[in-house]
Amino acid sequence: MERYNIKSVEKKWQDIWDQNKTNSTIIDKKRKKFYCLEMFPYPSGKIHMGHVRNYTIGDVLARYKKLRGFNVLHPMGWDSFGLPAENAARENNLHPKDWTRKNIETMKKQLKLLGLSLDWDREISTCDPEYYKHQQEFFLELFKKNLVYKMDTYVNWDPIEQTVLANEQVIDGKGWRSGAIVERKKLSQWFFNIKKFSQNLLDELKKLENWPEKVKLMQKNWIGKSYGCEINFQINNKNKSNKIKVFTTRPDTIFGASFIAVSVDHPIAKN
Repeated sequence: MERYNIKSVEKKWQDIWDQNKTNSTIIDKKRKKFYCLEMFPYPSGKIHMGHVRNYTIGDVLARYKKLRGFNVLHPMGWDSFGLPAENAARENNLHPKDWTRKNIETMKKQLKLLGLSLDWDREISTCDPEYYKHQQEFFLELFKKNLVYKMDTYVNWDPIEQTVLANEQVIDGKGWRSGAIVERKKLSQWFFNIKKFSQNLLDELKKLENWPEKVKLMQKNWIGKSYGCEINFQINNKNKSNKIKVFTTRPDTIFGASFIAVSVDHPIAKN
């Protein structure tokens, strides 16, 4: 009995899938729509088992929905913009564009070998001007409507990556990727004024079905809507008069206040 040759059999059928556009999205308005997008990867050079796990789970879901008669859109993209890509390119003495494109080419070949039902005709890359021009347009519209603003704030600074990290990217005081000790640094940053939409966000959050309560609570806390009022406390000293503005959800108890705890980051703590 002839031994099963994995490489030749897989290549044969993967070539046939490509030629026949087997995984291309079919637009059929009579069918229900289903959009399946896994968190697409940062093109670091090679895929690892975490990628395999992530895209296998998504592929199972996409194929299941196709079998159920849904009009499935299952695209792929590359999270290829930002300082990490630039820093990696410098370390390898390459232009960021060349470094990124080379890695995308390698990882795309590897992902295709997995036989995933991805629609590569809809491939995107966040460093492509044809993609990020839309993000720029969104940002400008938000800016015109005063929904983004800039201010100085303390951030989690990774001295190796030379970039700002989200709180979730700091593990035991270290950067999740570089392992460097994270520093507290004051920088000028852009903010989105989600307070204007906090109620809309909370209302939509209630409509989410089958979401873990833990995740919904995290989102609710992140939105951070709270009812209360701001009160100014007068502080007098020999040289000048200052005010400290506090927010409280219980203004009726303010007469019992005996002290105010001030953050070390508060401007008045610097004086």
